[in-house]
Amino acid sequence: MNPMNYMAAGPEILLLCAALLIAMVDLWVTDPARRVTYYLTQLTLAAYAALHFVAFGQGGTQLALQGMFSADPMTHLLCAVSALAVFAVLLLSRPYAQARELFKGELFTLSLFMLLGVAIMVGATHFLAIYLGLELMSLSLYALVALRRDHAVSTEAAMKYFVLGALASGFLLYGLSMVYGATGSLHIDKVFAAVSSNTLNPGVMVFGLVFVVAGLAFKLGAAPFHMWVPDVYQGAPTAVTLLIGTAPKLAAFAISIRLLVEGLLGLAFDWQQMLLVLSVVSLIIGNIVAIAQTNIKRMLAYSTIAQMGFMLLGLASGVVDEGGLHRFNAYSSALFYAVTYVMTTIGSFAMVMLLARQGHEAEQLQDFAGLAQRSPWYALVMTLLMLSLAGIPPTVGFYAKMAVLQALVVTGQSLYIGIAVVAVVLSLIGAYYYLRVIKTMWFDAPVERQALQAPADVRALLSLNGIAVLALGILPGGLMAWCTQAIVKTLS
Repeated sequence: MNPMNYMAAGPEILLLCAALLIAMVDLWVTDPARRVTYYLTQLTLAAYAALHFVAFGQGGTQLALQGMFSADPMTHLLCAVSALAVFAVLLLSRPYAQARELFKGELFTLSLFMLLGVAIMVGATHFLAIYLGLELMSLSLYALVALRRDHAVSTEAAMKYFVLGALASGFLLYGLSMVYGATGSLHIDKVFAAVSSNTLNPGVMVFGLVFVVAGLAFKLGAAPFHMWVPDVYQGAPTAVTLLIGTAPKLAAFAISIRLLVEGLLGLAFDWQQMLLVLSVVSLIIGNIVAIAQTNIKRMLAYSTIAQMGFMLLGLASGVVDEGGLHRFNAYSSALFYAVTYVMTTIGSFAMVMLLARQGHEAEQLQDFAGLAQRSPWYALVMTLLMLSLAGIPPTVGFYAKMAVLQALVVTGQSLYIGIAVVAVVLSLIGAYYYLRVIKTMWFDAPVERQALQAPADVRALLSLNGIAVLALGILPGGLMAWCTQAIVKTLS
């Protein structure tokens, strides 16, 4: 491997070394508050994100690990956003984790290893690298869900996540093995060339494709492969739930682009039809079942299923065209949707953690009753987050949904236009359970009268999150330009 290869994977090497160092420091330093390991972790995440942002600004693509890892613009953007998401999760969950004795070395080390798995998945250009990154991320998350060893609900959630996650990995691995058997290569670019030659057995390729799409749907939490999402989101400690709902979703988006677009674009007609079915079913199940939920974490879990359905619409609307202009717009809208969803999810679950107190998790909708009378500013922030998830202007969620719908409509195909109409109707139905949270906060009588208290950094970051949701809804051009740049330069 030449020096340029080392430079391409430099941030990931830094992340691996830092994770091992923090694990050792946590054993050596007797600090019950874990200040040293916490600040080392946050410094690592900030430096890792900065390195990727600098590389993203420079553009270009470098290969590492014998061509198995690609440091291209999409890799840099998604790795940077993932690192910032983990940074925000650890900062916002600090009071929650400290009160439940979760603020310890395992949380930091496993979070960094999870991020390393995400980074490998995002940049992988080889089937083996994708699977290794997937397993590193998944195993770290399984352990994080079970971090409260004396909590029966968390242990049960971890077991469900492990069993169904292993099933999903098996689906994906079996599908990739079928593709390898048909094409004779594990490199995504060689698979693309083989598929484009039109000399392969179509039956074997489509059979393998079905398992690949099923595995991706499991990881995204799309229906009907969503059965793990509500139980894991509810059973895991809220800080871990927030980790599951952020960086891993970006990783699942990235491997969808790598496998389906960069590798199997010649089978686009087949996998787009599958994604359309998955997206519509996700929108139906996610939005309708969420209405019946009174547990806020479970409601947000079904909301996630619906949100992933919308993101899949963006991926499915990338109709193959000469020059790829429409494909670039469609995939850019899906990337924008994924990034803004992560940002909104961080704030939503952070509010759940903020309301929690010792011995009480504040997971019920009624726990938000009268929040506007207790802490008007936090109620306003939560209102903006719910409006964004519902896709109501002028929040960023509205623009994200509009970009995806536009990508569907401009195809000019009646099927896509019809699905766009269905998506709008289901979003209107789904707006009910978001507006119900807002109604509960502003119009119901408070259960408690005491104002919410939070450390200054938590208060500042949560406020910034709410402001960003509004600001990016009014001025989304900058972030959308980054997403478009990442897609165009990566796929050109």
